[in-house]
Amino acid sequence: MLKQLLSAALMMIVMTVLTGLLYPLAVTGLAQAIFPDQANGSLVRVDGRVIGSELIGQQFGALRYFHGRPSATTPPYNAGASGASNLGPTSKALAARVAAEAARLHAENPAMPIPVDLVTTSASGLDPDITPAAALFQVPRVARARSLPDAAVRKLVLEHVSDRMLGVIGEPHVNVLDLNLALDRLQPSASGRAAASALP
Repeated sequence: MLKQLLSAALMMIVMTVLTGLLYPLAVTGLAQAIFPDQANGSLVRVDGRVIGSELIGQQFGALRYFHGRPSATTPPYNAGASGASNLGPTSKALAARVAAEAARLHAENPAMPIPVDLVTTSASGLDPDITPAAALFQVPRVARARSLPDAAVRKLVLEHVSDRMLGVIGEPHVNVLDLNLALDRLQPSASGRAAASALP
């Protein structure tokens, strides 16, 4: 019996060291060596200052910037409270919110159908990307706010469309922060930073 207890204790210690210490250290070290940017959060820097991450959306409220998906977190895009609203398709609160958002967007651009991702939240509430259709829908507003030709802003959007991974995984998408940074390089904002409105 004592021999069995000692064997079990020894096995527990060995497996704890292997799976709880050595394996995580090896994976972390490998990730830092091969994918340092991704391992450190895919941070985006402007002039040496971290302004966000490629993986977490930000709230852009100014008319001169492209807007991301609505976020169900409080405050919006709060990485510490990731999650959806859990409102189902029969929810009156959800229907009222979507209807109000759709009416606002229709007034902004009555010539185009409203992309669904501009009125619905993602499962995480942190989605940094929108569909190409959602970005193109916003072109007239952004171009008008910046006194730029629609064609120039549309061209910028199309240049920032990322295709499916390996041609089959996921859907084409546009990273909102990257697009807004490119927009500021095309025509600098008063602050000189695309994410200024989203930072504390």
